Amino acid sequence: MTNKMKIPVAILGATGSVGQKFVELLTNHPWFEIKELCASDKSAGKKYIDAVDWFLSSPLDDRVGEIIVQKCERVLESKVVFSGLDSSVAGKIETEFAKAGYKVISNSKNHRMDEDVPLLIPEVNPDHLDLIKKQKYGGGCIVTNPNCSVIGLVLALKPLLDNFGLEAVNVVTMQAVSGAGHPSVVNLDIEDNVIPLIKGEEPKVEIEPLKILGKLNKKKVSFINFKISAQCNRVNVTDGHTECVQVKLKKKTSVEKIKKAWQEYSSEPQKLKLPSAPLKPIHFSNEESFPQPKHHRNNDKGMAVSVGRLRNDSIFDYRFVIMSHNTVRGAAGGAILCAELMKAKGII
Repeated sequence: MTNKMKIPVAILGATGSVGQKFVELLTNHPWFEIKELCASDKSAGKKYIDAVDWFLSSPLDDRVGEIIVQKCERVLESKVVFSGLDSSVAGKIETEFAKAGYKVISNSKNHRMDEDVPLLIPEVNPDHLDLIKKQKYGGGCIVTNPNCSVIGLVLALKPLLDNFGLEAVNVVTMQAVSGAGHPSVVNLDIEDNVIPLIKGEEPKVEIEPLKILGKLNKKKVSFINFKISAQCNRVNVTDGHTECVQVKLKKKTSVEKIKKAWQEYSSEPQKLKLPSAPLKPIHFSNEESFPQPKHHRNNDKGMAVSVGRLRNDSIFDYRFVIMSHNTVRGAAGGAILCAELMKAKGII
């Protein structure tokens, strides 16, 4: 696809932490081209390079840096809009854009549990995109990607559900500081510390997978019926959420069969060869001390979930550890993959 054929896109909340990751991942994307950047009133009218406190390790693209930041208003040429807005303002703004005919792909929590909004992991529930037909936005729509911890968890659970069924899940997360937002505005007492509270996080981890793994019917998604218990902690890691998971299965199986289910798992993004899709959604390691954020967060472009330490459990059936990149797979990268699937399906 040549530059002339690339689809112009806009980013809402472009100066924030998720917005910057959108900018990084969309720069030189084969299908999409950053046309417009939007942020708060204080940033509007400035060149992006002057408005943003760029903190990512990769350099800001010169062309993108020269783009003049606009307010988050419905006057954009781009009809595809990525939202990295803070949840305090995202709900209303995203609704207004959808009503005005824009395709909104959001990383914010506000619309995730709306009955007519897909909560999308392209490898897990691509059929949920049909919910868009229930939305009353005319030519516009809203699609959301899940919580950053939920994406890695559900990718690991999906092959287990398909092959053995699930009765109960317990998960303890150790979440990276980058998930808390822009470092210049986040005040965490994280040095030499673990913070056993991430406000509002545990309810998301306990409910969002039930919608994602639920069955689409004519009007909405019927949530799957199993229990999830979650405890969420902030730890002093730059990027990469680690999760200790215990599962109770409906069918008896073995460690080797579970490994095989993970290693063989593939889905629509792999079949369609979407640009951001990992070649293998799940990377399993037999090394007993793996996975580790420092070594595995960038597996497969940062879009795969790394799994290890699978063993029998004395209370549940099995336990294991997963790790996924929270700002790539768990945020901007996951949303971009959603948009790629929408393009492949003719929605964009």
